[in-house]
Amino acid sequence: MNTILRKSILGIAGLAFTGGVFAGPVAAHAADTTTHAKPVSVSVQGDKLIPHGVQGNQSHIDLNDEQTKNVKAIIAATKKAGMDERAAVVSIATALQESKLENLGHLGDRNDHDSQGLFQQRPSSGWGTVEQITDPEYSTTAFLKGLKQVDGWQDMPLTKAAQTVQVSAYPDHYAQWEQQAADLVAEHWNK
Repeated sequence: MNTILRKSILGIAGLAFTGGVFAGPVAAHAADTTTHAKPVSVSVQGDKLIPHGVQGNQSHIDLNDEQTKNVKAIIAATKKAGMDERAAVVSIATALQESKLENLGHLGDRNDHDSQGLFQQRPSSGWGTVEQITDPEYSTTAFLKGLKQVDGWQDMPLTKAAQTVQVSAYPDHYAQWEQQAADLVAEHWNK
């Protein structure tokens, strides 16, 4: 999409912000070990983490040590940014969708964009340098800066908040990670 058209679209949505936006899906990068479960109606820690309940079927993956380390890095960056558990849930769910919480480098032919890192942010879209967006603290902070600029993000469904920042070709895919993201925040927030 050309720069003028992209700015026009983002301007209309009221989302033009420093840092750019992600403009495409994460490429298939590994065997999908996702399992699907029915939506769970239980909210974690009151309505702070899941204010609207989860939307649709929920996915879940088992995390390795690196992925768990990335969860902790996202939570630490969220706290450092002065944001709450809900922001961490949105961030972790986004990273689950974009990279399965793996800090991905450039995927070459498996990715037609220059998307990298936990959030599949693009240097060409202004998210930062390759070194910056592959740093979990920096990439989370960049995502959170975009989230802060979304009016009412705290009260909107997770997938809408994430999509408003990410501008993915698959806007509804973030919803499937809300329960696992909330569970991870509940487990690691106070550690």
